[in-house]
Amino acid sequence: MEFRSLFRTAAPVTALLVLIAAAGCDSAGSDDGGTDTGGSGADAARAGSVSKVLEALPAKIPADIKPYYEQKLRWTECDDAPGFDCTTLRVPMDYAEPGGGDLKLAVTRKQAENPGGRLGSLHVNPGGPGASAIEFMQNFAGIGYPEDVRARYDIVAMDPRGVGSSQPVKCLTNAEFEAHTQVDQTPDDEREVEALTASFDRFAQGCAKRAGDLLGHVSTEEAARDMDVFRGVLGDEKLTYVGASYGTMLGATYAGLFPQRAGRLVLDGAMDPSLTSRQLNLDQNAGFTTAFDSFAEDCVQRSDCPLGTGSAEDAGTQLRDFLDRLDSKPVPTGEKRNLGEPLATMGVLMAMYQEDFWPQLRDSLTDAMERKDGSGLLALADMYFEREADGSYGSMMYGFAAVNCIDQPPPFETPADVEKLVPDFEADSPVFGRDFAWAALNCADWPVPATGEANRIEAAGTDPILVVGTTRDPATPYVWAESLAAQLKEGVLLTYEGDGHTAYARGNGCIDDAVGTFLLEGTPPEDGKRCR
Repeated sequence: MEFRSLFRTAAPVTALLVLIAAAGCDSAGSDDGGTDTGGSGADAARAGSVSKVLEALPAKIPADIKPYYEQKLRWTECDDAPGFDCTTLRVPMDYAEPGGGDLKLAVTRKQAENPGGRLGSLHVNPGGPGASAIEFMQNFAGIGYPEDVRARYDIVAMDPRGVGSSQPVKCLTNAEFEAHTQVDQTPDDEREVEALTASFDRFAQGCAKRAGDLLGHVSTEEAARDMDVFRGVLGDEKLTYVGASYGTMLGATYAGLFPQRAGRLVLDGAMDPSLTSRQLNLDQNAGFTTAFDSFAEDCVQRSDCPLGTGSAEDAGTQLRDFLDRLDSKPVPTGEKRNLGEPLATMGVLMAMYQEDFWPQLRDSLTDAMERKDGSGLLALADMYFEREADGSYGSMMYGFAAVNCIDQPPPFETPADVEKLVPDFEADSPVFGRDFAWAALNCADWPVPATGEANRIEAAGTDPILVVGTTRDPATPYVWAESLAAQLKEGVLLTYEGDGHTAYARGNGCIDDAVGTFLLEGTPPEDGKRCR
């Protein structure tokens, strides 16, 4: 299997949100990481949820922002994507001071294949944060979404500020980032704790040095406001949108800020904006454990399973023992990099995103555990980190950290904070818990202060909003979809009972039909509908 081509074209893989990445933490919540509860319904009763509701912006566009809505786009065929149009959109760097400088955001479109039946523009975002919406649209959504949707809509995408082709945040050289990915994420002593925190600090200071003022203006709320400018310039009265993974946070934030202009929104692989940072991290830790258990249950039924043929719990123990061995004795990969615990862990977690990766994970674990060949797991880790064969890296990991660290205060501020919570993480996940706990420390000394906080999003006054959740989704646990659908005044929950990250356009006819009917006719499925 050629990993790079699969990464470029597979929708579930580009819809990434992983707190354990060496470059980033999960979307953070309240600054104290406490267990406040509030609001009504089961979602608000969960530990770590907050009662504060995101307030809508005034419906009238401010006079000093209006010129951005009145700009004319000059579309030309994209140089590297025949059949797609490209241009740039001008937005203010700071919406509070729109005269203080502009940003140019890259945008693309694929015009409706049936112009006579055109319904408008369908905006797409694959998540991350930090994943390129343009790359996702040109390689997947614009050619791989169901034919009837592509016929009736212009499919459009905008790389959010600081991401992809929109003045991306950059933090380290390729060599520096490569070293960063190999730092031990499960420190065993004070020396290793210092090495990890020093690596996080180098990353953060590199972002400050290379990104400058942009680093303070890459929040989700600002990106949502950019989406409204794009909507207005395209001439659509309301936003029609499909967002996956973190893209659901972006879409839900848009609905909260602009409920009167939120049209047919599909939020697939939903995040829960009401949770504090610690609860988000704990939930995602448990989500990857649920996904691994599903993989393990399948693996142990096979005679060639490298994790044994006992129980899923036994398989988890086998994997944890193997990762611990790599901590002190990495295995060769056929290149200069050896496979140590950090990269091996990322390789395993990468394979949790979709079932299609499970055979490759079994083979890669067999090679690494029995043949001392770590090349397969390394390839999976490289896929996550957007590493090319020449050793260069994409900008996704930088955007990932920059957005998360400004959106919410950090879940942990010191190594001592992490140590106190490690038992809770390990209780949910004996295999990955310690990794997830320590990875959440990277925002602790971020060079710009967080400008956001956890909010419930109710978005009163919108059209129905379709929230899609997958029961064994590793990166966005199903409980988040339940919670978001309950928060939204017009939320409708659609459930896929299965494995993998996100559900739309992954081959399940029940899901695709329900989403398609909603996008084309405006009729959502019955709330609580389940697909298998």
